[in-house]
Amino acid sequence: MRILISPAKKMKIDTDSLPYENLPQFLEETQAILQCLQGMDYAGLKALWRCNDSIATLNYERVKAMNLRRDLTPAILAFEGIQYQYMAPSVFEDKQFLYIQKHLRILSGFYGLLCPFDGVTPYRLEMQAKLAVNGERDLYEFWGEKLANQLCSETDFLLNLASKEYSKAVLARLPKSIRFLTCTFGELKEGKVIEKGTLCKMARGEMVRFLAEKNITNPQDIKNFDRLGYTYREDFSDSQNFVFLKVEEKNAANW
Repeated sequence: MRILISPAKKMKIDTDSLPYENLPQFLEETQAILQCLQGMDYAGLKALWRCNDSIATLNYERVKAMNLRRDLTPAILAFEGIQYQYMAPSVFEDKQFLYIQKHLRILSGFYGLLCPFDGVTPYRLEMQAKLAVNGERDLYEFWGEKLANQLCSETDFLLNLASKEYSKAVLARLPKSIRFLTCTFGELKEGKVIEKGTLCKMARGEMVRFLAEKNITNPQDIKNFDRLGYTYREDFSDSQNFVFLKVEEKNAANW
């Protein structure tokens, strides 16, 4: 089993808490992307990033001085988004670190595919960014089949906790022999499952923590997730999508 998650826009440098173990496996491709970014001016990068001046200035300076082999942070500690806050890897025990190093993979527009203890430097680049690299019109075409092929070499079961922006980079390129299971976290409104961005990120992070704490590798055991008020719903789920619903207290007694 491999668990897929998205990166976060906000990143930090932490070279003290834990050492990184390896360089990312697609570093040559990352270097090509970096060279492309370094060839752009401030206005072009700000437009690419679609951000304010403060964020653009910070990341412009990062790009111009970026070294992919120095002052690196383990990927699992480098990202600071909501998902990672709820995963809380900084308080994992050794056995949980061993679990995620084996099973967890972070999809990235810049690095492609990351293991938790791959050494990374702060960057800003979404997978859906319209960046032409090496003649390819965007990052989806640039990465092509590389990410899917690597994952297929590791497992025949992918548990998708990534957003559609990132899972899109893998899903369309998988052979039918690979099981791709997505977890949906939502609320029931007028008979429809409604997903809310922030709550989904919280649940995805909590799910990774749950899987690591329980050492889960059997798909059936994923259904036992019951944190943050979510419960697995067989009636909304199928073999490709496990649905977990947060039930309002006033409606909890109705099913």
